Amino acid sequence: MADTEREQITAVRKDGDGDLTSFQTSTGRVLDYNQALNEIEAGSIAGVNVFKAKDGSKRIRGDADGDPSNNLDQLPLF
Repeated sequence: MADTEREQITAVRKDGDGDLTSFQTSTGRVLDYNQALNEIEAGSIAGVNVFKAKDGSKRIRGDADGDPSNNLDQLPLF
């Protein structure tokens, strides 16, 4: 599926510690962290990837493109 056909993350929700907890997509869907992990791993969402952290947990991050303005932490809150 081409990137132009896949949803993208357009806004985020954070907890009190500033950790990402849920995501809003370009179609307006709201995904909790685990739903987003599953959809990213399935290739349904463009511009992000899943990596394994040092503690073994899976984490979501934006694809490295050299543009800090579209990092997940910089996206608008919803």
